[in-house]
Amino acid sequence: MPFSFIIQMAQRLALRRFLSISPQKLSVLPLSILSKVSAVPCYPRSLLPLTPITVPASIRTFSTTPVYRATFNIQDGSDFQDRVVNSQKPVVVDFHAQWCGPCKILGPRLEKMVAKQHGKILMAKVDIDDHTDLAIEYEVSAVPTVLAMKNGDVVDKFVGIKDEDQLEAFLKKLIGA
Repeated sequence: MPFSFIIQMAQRLALRRFLSISPQKLSVLPLSILSKVSAVPCYPRSLLPLTPITVPASIRTFSTTPVYRATFNIQDGSDFQDRVVNSQKPVVVDFHAQWCGPCKILGPRLEKMVAKQHGKILMAKVDIDDHTDLAIEYEVSAVPTVLAMKNGDVVDKFVGIKDEDQLEAFLKKLIGA
């Protein structure tokens, strides 16, 4: 017997067992099991029961609530103007590059610290390879360079990696500045 045939028979057996579970029992199954079963390929109708199975509403994960993000990537110069320079909130601008090792360390650390501020500060990420004009305009000569901007003006700046205590002090100064 070919191996693929054995796999197909095992999948059919697993599908039959899953489909024989009543909706009441289905509601107590962990979500991880349900997500694995939903990846099972479709089979002819002869293998499926005629009664439909309803999935409990508690398992559905669709939401129409808008997600607020404090961190965003800059798309172009006008996007920078709209979201950073014209921002009502203070903005931390992280100038980074994909090839920069220290940037890969600082970026997540800075995002985490900005998230702890609960929306008091926004964070814009600018890839210097994609937006050279912005890097030149803001005199970025090394990466990572982080600017603190308030009301469209640069109020503070640092270059290189900082630990969490230094980042927290930097952000607190921006909020109070």
